[in-house]
Amino acid sequence: MIQEIRIKNYLSFRDEVVLSFEATKDTTFEECQVVNVTPKVRLLRFALIYGANASGKSNLLNAMDFLRDFWFDKKSDIDEETGVVPFLLDTETPNEPSEFNIKFFVGDKRYWYALVLDDKQVIKEDLYVYNSVQPSLVFSRELDGTASLIKLNASLVKANATIVEQLNVKCLSNMSFFAARNQVNCSLAYIDEVRDWMKNNMMPIIQPGTRMFEYAGKQMEKNVELKAYILDFVHKADYNITDVYTEREKVPIPDNVKASIMEDKDIPEKAKEKMLADNALERLRTDFQHTVKNKRGEENYRLPNSLQSEGTKRTFGIEAAIYEAIKTNGILPIDEIESSLHPELVEFIIEKFLKEKSRSQLIVTSHYDPLLNTVDDLIRKDSVWFTEKEKDGHTTLYSLTDFKGLSKISSFQKSYRNGVFGALPNIHD
Repeated sequence: MIQEIRIKNYLSFRDEVVLSFEATKDTTFEECQVVNVTPKVRLLRFALIYGANASGKSNLLNAMDFLRDFWFDKKSDIDEETGVVPFLLDTETPNEPSEFNIKFFVGDKRYWYALVLDDKQVIKEDLYVYNSVQPSLVFSRELDGTASLIKLNASLVKANATIVEQLNVKCLSNMSFFAARNQVNCSLAYIDEVRDWMKNNMMPIIQPGTRMFEYAGKQMEKNVELKAYILDFVHKADYNITDVYTEREKVPIPDNVKASIMEDKDIPEKAKEKMLADNALERLRTDFQHTVKNKRGEENYRLPNSLQSEGTKRTFGIEAAIYEAIKTNGILPIDEIESSLHPELVEFIIEKFLKEKSRSQLIVTSHYDPLLNTVDDLIRKDSVWFTEKEKDGHTTLYSLTDFKGLSKISSFQKSYRNGVFGALPNIHD
């Protein structure tokens, strides 16, 4: 589970911002929304982030997605850029490095990962573990001229000189230590535990345009429990969908697609030869069974995916991802969760997630301010955050709990619309 994320000089975050999942002393919904990872640390399973358009709320999720990609992006050329984008609305920050710090728990073990880099190279990369009150360094990585120099803590990580040398050779200055580690055949204590957490628990961001239904179809094809989970959800959400059918089918390859396949360098030659020999592409077909009641009684009709609404398809995709997060204790970011969904369905999705006992975490952005009326009824105060863009273009991030007198506020939504919490668009006549 994530304890906190710190971001500095990345996209709209010029100054350091901190998103914390540490729970306050409030015991509201303690049983399901708070996880006691250690006797002294209580972490939240949910974060809801509000802000005006272009205020930077999506950039918070993008920062997590950047880390997820960067950790395992194997560079083939030392001249490739790292992909990091600093704060550009300033004369100084484009020439300064970006910084990321993330503290997290794998089981009851606490780690701290720190990364400093610019668009050309990694300047510093460290991993610490808390075996006591003070953190112990697991590995350090810094620049030695233009090359990376990696050091392992010999008291924690058992690795001979050959392994350390291979790590240093594989770790180009423009990529993460973990991308290099994946190229060396060895076992590294602590490091491998963190690598597996990064790979298996940090899930990709779901954006409004993400094609989630195809993902849901593939997952349901191989997981009967997921299919039952989603059908139960859509039944409770008052859809008339009573079953889902997934099957593989082959469709002829159009001539213009054949040309594109032959020109695509990312498709292996053997795969090209097979597709062209078969003259067909395999795809997953998903149909829905709708149950209706009419003058003849109850009848079932099977309709293809193409006739389903965008909201229906997005619901299936989001619930498939949430199911995976719950089962794997994953961290799932969703940008603009209300996109294509009815407001009451958004609340139902959040409610169902929050009632699950799990170490999974859901981080969502939204413009749908009526959700603020569910504070203390569905959502904890310390789960709500706001982003605001200042006049000089940089984003600030702050928690609802930063405001005094919250217990006296009768309507959080009304207070938000009246500008009490900021994070609103500044519209002028």
